[in-house]
Amino acid sequence: MNDRSAGRGRCFAILAALVVALLAPACARDGDRPTLRERIAERAGLPRSKSPDADPARPGTHRFALVHDGVEREYLVHVPRSVDRSRPLAVVFSFHGGGGNMMLQADDRYHGLVAKSESAGYLAVFPNGYSRMPGGRLATWNAGSCCGAAAQRGADDVGFVRAIVRELRARYAVDPDRIFANGFSNGAMFAYRLACEMADTFRAIAAVAGTEGVADCRPGRPVSVLHMHARDDDHVPFDGGAGRASVTRGVDFVSVPQTITRWVRRNACQTTPRRVLQRPGGFCESYEGCRGGARVMLCVAESGGHAWPGGSKITTGEPGPTAFSATELSWEFFSGR
Repeated sequence: MNDRSAGRGRCFAILAALVVALLAPACARDGDRPTLRERIAERAGLPRSKSPDADPARPGTHRFALVHDGVEREYLVHVPRSVDRSRPLAVVFSFHGGGGNMMLQADDRYHGLVAKSESAGYLAVFPNGYSRMPGGRLATWNAGSCCGAAAQRGADDVGFVRAIVRELRARYAVDPDRIFANGFSNGAMFAYRLACEMADTFRAIAAVAGTEGVADCRPGRPVSVLHMHARDDDHVPFDGGAGRASVTRGVDFVSVPQTITRWVRRNACQTTPRRVLQRPGGFCESYEGCRGGARVMLCVAESGGHAWPGGSKITTGEPGPTAFSATELSWEFFSGR
């Protein structure tokens, strides 16, 4: 063997050793080496595994996947330590905004929804919207008139939620009369769509900074609606139209007053509201006497922009509207208080 052949052989040997070293962690099956996705999940405070062998009733946040409409979709379920196993569980779905994902919605630095699940004892569910990106990033919801790839593709997000509900009922003792939804921005718009098309499942919704975008809404039964919005929202304007800071082009958003008027009419409520909360920088008004015991409530913050009241903006970390907490008000509303 000449020197050139010997050198080439040494190069191949070194390369082979490197390949083995790189692949060994990926091939390890002893559970001691997390995958890249699992390491990312750990940094976000989520469990390493979404294995069906894991106990889904164990307190903590569990990650699940299912195939719907030919696409693998994921969602998180947080089981609180305070859960009362002697009675059926209330369930609160929470839908992230357009361009977000389930990890951000479940991050207590922004909304405090997991902490609220712990203190109130309900099952918190965080689905991931439709995404063309690896890992479900930059996800959106098909809320009708909006938003992004989900609306453009006509993603069957309602069917996805129905599939999640079926899985939840198979794993947990779910109270069918206490299934609720909240959402932010595009997620709030999607919550309205669920109120229109899954009134058989959702007893009430709480929408934050996102108005109704459904062309034909005919709920099968009354659904209680809580809407929270800042007057200076420049993404989804309080008075409707195109938001000057919105990345969604060509969409004239329905105004907050028009959205409320629609649900007051659908639920056959009294048309004159009662002021139920007055604080510096904000107020809430309740429309009562609705059919089937439903309620419609509007909470308005004078400032704070396009953000979750009582939380922090995901993009900047700045506080959202401070007049009230969307997380607290949502649960109070769902609880009938």
